[in-house]
Amino acid sequence: MDKDRIEGAAKQAKGAIKENVGSLIGDAKMETEGKADRAEGKVQNAAGGVKDKARDVADKA
Repeated sequence: MDKDRIEGAAKQAKGAIKENVGSLIGDAKMETEGKADRAEGKVQNAAGGVKDKARDVADKA
């Protein structure tokens, strides 16, 4: 598993927590930062998936 997938999943989790806390305390900035962190995590996780797939294809070749 690529380290980008692990880091991306961690960013998604951190973003979800930030988003929920921001929503609970009424902090729109924190909520927006959480959404941005989640989106960044999804992109990083997807990039890691592409790297994993490329590595698998290269190993089979």
